[in-house]
Amino acid sequence: MNTILTLLLTTLFSFNTVSAQQDTLHAPDTTAKVLDLSKTVIVNADFAMQPVRSLHRSEAVAIDTLDTVNEFIKVALYSDNSWQYVKLKGYVADQDLFKTYWETTSPNPYQKTLDELPKVWSIWMVDSLEQYHVPYKGSVYSKYGVRRGRPHQGVDIPLSTGDPVYATFTGQVRVSRYSKGYGNLVVIRHENGLETFYGHLSERKVEVGDWVNAGQIIGLGGSTGRSTGPHLHYETRYQGFSFDPQWIIDFKTGELRHRLFILKKKYFSQYSSYEQDFEDEILNEEDDKREAAEREAMRWHVVRSGDTLYELAITNKTTVAEICRLNGISSKATLRIGQKLRVR
Repeated sequence: MNTILTLLLTTLFSFNTVSAQQDTLHAPDTTAKVLDLSKTVIVNADFAMQPVRSLHRSEAVAIDTLDTVNEFIKVALYSDNSWQYVKLKGYVADQDLFKTYWETTSPNPYQKTLDELPKVWSIWMVDSLEQYHVPYKGSVYSKYGVRRGRPHQGVDIPLSTGDPVYATFTGQVRVSRYSKGYGNLVVIRHENGLETFYGHLSERKVEVGDWVNAGQIIGLGGSTGRSTGPHLHYETRYQGFSFDPQWIIDFKTGELRHRLFILKKKYFSQYSSYEQDFEDEILNEEDDKREAAEREAMRWHVVRSGDTLYELAITNKTTVAEICRLNGISSKATLRIGQKLRVR
């Protein structure tokens, strides 16, 4: 028996999925209706819980744009006869979401407690304008949960250095910086209230305040920071609390699991993961042992007066380029006395 979900939605548009790169070119509906917030929208549960395929990126270039009834929303026309809605930064200029708890260096600026959040609430992942792109398609080899007695607040997906990493949804870049743990890190806040984290990048392609659309390249894969090999560390957070990204994304297929995500407070527990069985625990233990051995082989150096990257490379039998890669710095960077550098 089909169930009908009754939801009070506060978005501006009806929820009809757009597969931007697969639709043939046609003009947008210029009679787009603005939602009457005094009404309740009835959404079929089967539709709400359907999976959504990732946008398909091609080499096509934008050749023109069309206006819509909203001055901050355009239709981009591409050379392969496809089209895509594009939101301009002004679309959310007045939204408190991008002003409240907005801090450009801290991973978690919210400083809230779980008691302040409801037990269950609904989050629309996509609608007629909000689209989705898998950040990087592949198999998760290190899962969300507790590892070696401390929380692992995301998932790790192996990749090759230089592989493109994509914005999952449209949003604004809140953090774009290097940190000791994450390495090169990008954090994007999205209109549905989620934040997505992209860590260990070899290069960041966006800066704080940039407005990005789903599927836009925000960085290149790498192994910067506290990392033992090239991979993407990917996190999903709500109000500062992390939950297993596999609740919303099937990284093997690249699909978004549901249009509507039912987020439960219990998901914020480090012991609540999308899939966890005994075999996974054994694999995690083996990964832990391997990573522990690799960490033992790491070598760090505290910069002293007169140190240069060239001398450090010679002393540690490595190269300047490798030291720069491990620390997310350029070969022309000025070394600071007391600075801790990974040299092996």
